[in-house]
Amino acid sequence: MASTAAQQLKEFLAKFEPAMAAKIRACRAAMRKRLPGANELVYDNYNFFVIGYGPTERPSECQFSIAANAKGVSLCFVFGAKLPDPDKLLQGGGGQVRFLRLENAAQLSTPKVERLIAATLANADPPYPTSGRGKLIIRSVSAKQRPRK
Repeated sequence: MASTAAQQLKEFLAKFEPAMAAKIRACRAAMRKRLPGANELVYDNYNFFVIGYGPTERPSECQFSIAANAKGVSLCFVFGAKLPDPDKLLQGGGGQVRFLRLENAAQLSTPKVERLIAATLANADPPYPTSGRGKLIIRSVSAKQRPRK
């Protein structure tokens, strides 16, 4: 019997230790509150569990993602290398993606992080919907995965 996307998401999170699953759920709730019209594209991949946030159903238009493994949760800025980061919050040295390790979901609403999110949204093309409710879409599930606990 086929599961709904919400049921599958619950199953993915059950693979994590309870405290880590709670942290992921809290970060997801904070991102959903900040981006209510965004679509959530879910990937339960080999290395990471990822929820991408985009204005459409196209993965290439996602500007943000939550990435989690057994060690922690990060907010990824897909085009973070181009972002102004005067507070030096972003980590990573690649040509495109930067990330912020999250100690808790409250960190997502701090002024410094909010400035990074706002700067990203200001440059998003297409723009993110400002109303409505985005869809939860399961994009891929890897048969082999690193342990989540």
